[in-house]
Amino acid sequence: MIIIGYTGYVAWKRTKTAEDFMVAGRTTHPYIMALSYGATFISTAAIVGFGGVAGIYGMGLLWLTVLNILVGIFIAFVFFGKKTRKMGHNISALTFPEFISKRFESKFIQYFSGAVIFVGMPLYASVVLIGMARFVETTLGLDYTVALLAMAIIVAVYVIFGGIKGVMYTDALQGTIMFFGMIFLLVATYWMLGGVTESHQALTNMASLVPAEAAATGATGWTTMPAFGSPFWWSLLSTLILGVGIGVLSQPQLVVRFMTVKSNRELNRAVLVGGVFIFLMTGTAFIVGALSNVFFYQQTGQIAIQAAGGNADKIIPLFISQAMPLWFAYLFMITLLSAAMSTLSAQFHVQGTALGRDIYETLSNKKGRSSILIARGGIAIAVLIAVILGLILPANIIAVGTAMWFSLTAVAFLSMYVCALYWRGSTKNGVIAGMVSGVIITLFWLVFVFKKSAMALGISQLLTGQPTVIAAAPWGAIDPIIIGLPIAAIITIVVSLLTRAPSKEHLDKCFEGL
Repeated sequence: MIIIGYTGYVAWKRTKTAEDFMVAGRTTHPYIMALSYGATFISTAAIVGFGGVAGIYGMGLLWLTVLNILVGIFIAFVFFGKKTRKMGHNISALTFPEFISKRFESKFIQYFSGAVIFVGMPLYASVVLIGMARFVETTLGLDYTVALLAMAIIVAVYVIFGGIKGVMYTDALQGTIMFFGMIFLLVATYWMLGGVTESHQALTNMASLVPAEAAATGATGWTTMPAFGSPFWWSLLSTLILGVGIGVLSQPQLVVRFMTVKSNRELNRAVLVGGVFIFLMTGTAFIVGALSNVFFYQQTGQIAIQAAGGNADKIIPLFISQAMPLWFAYLFMITLLSAAMSTLSAQFHVQGTALGRDIYETLSNKKGRSSILIARGGIAIAVLIAVILGLILPANIIAVGTAMWFSLTAVAFLSMYVCALYWRGSTKNGVIAGMVSGVIITLFWLVFVFKKSAMALGISQLLTGQPTVIAAAPWGAIDPIIIGLPIAAIITIVVSLLTRAPSKEHLDKCFEGL
């Protein structure tokens, strides 16, 4: 905490301008950028939430690790990052919504995108808070509410004062801690269960213990994929693997990191560091989550979800507290503190800049210190909302909440982001139509069709008398990204073809050097 406090202080002293606060002066070291990107991407939602989900879905979740590296690192850095960095510099963009709005010369895009971020991201921030608070509650016996509040306040302080530099400097420190903590966890788990081959074979032999309700929807075991086309298969593939694996490309808090480095060389150097980091973080969480079934069955005669009382969010905390020595539980708590703080800081920062820069400044035409003041106030509001949601959201929400946010951003932002970088013929009207329709489709699907979110919200039940409006399988298990992203992309393309493209002079400015 002392080191993080000092790091935040250094960042505060080096934050003098809006460019410093938003994009770290565009001079970030590649190691800091890569670890900040990775530590922001991988949070307690991945380690605790998705690790716990791996206790239910098994090793099939490792396909998400493949996508995270292929899409979230290689494609993101090489095909998106380089163009984003250069174009962002050409048009002097400091946030993701501003980047898109300046590319298409539309203030509506900026404040609408900012509103989507400010209103939608608290769900994602709250599940990260929940993941950390659940671990502290299980490991230390500290009251859940106290842990939730303490974490939120600590992160808020250095983000409000240090801006993006405070976020990225502390991210690099926290990412380094996460790296070594997860190495130890993976090695210790295999050693405790008798080795790699032995532990995987033991998990394979447990296929007959899959709960009846899971088997009825397509589950076949923890080392095999679910039955093709079954609700269990659709839930694993569409929500957990594709929803997060593809949605990472349009995460505002990650995109802005491409604009913090001064050249493509920094991005090239960051690919290897980021790839190794993501491989170890997600791979370890998913493997340990699946193998926790072996440990709990050997110790208690129950599978992981049964030992955790039906709450997947408690599987990893319970495994650490029961399977590992006490000293490692404390060490791993520091790892999770780092994971939670690195992601929360980026989330709070991007929500604050969405309110200050993208909404307030765009609508009021007031620039300078006033927008930074509003951004800092927005961070405080974002923290408060996340804490409230953390206190009222139901169990088993971490992985689902994360996937919901990733799907929303993918459907709303990914089409226009790709068009902004690669299609000179795309138009303002086209990307607006795609973005707005994407948001509407996603919200409708989450409220009325997607079973996990629809049942939790209860709006469909209230208005229609049914938990979901489409009861037939597998629609209730299909994530909004499967439906919404193709529709939003088609609408963007069709409307762009029917409307006038930006002027050649503007396009030449945007694509200069690309």
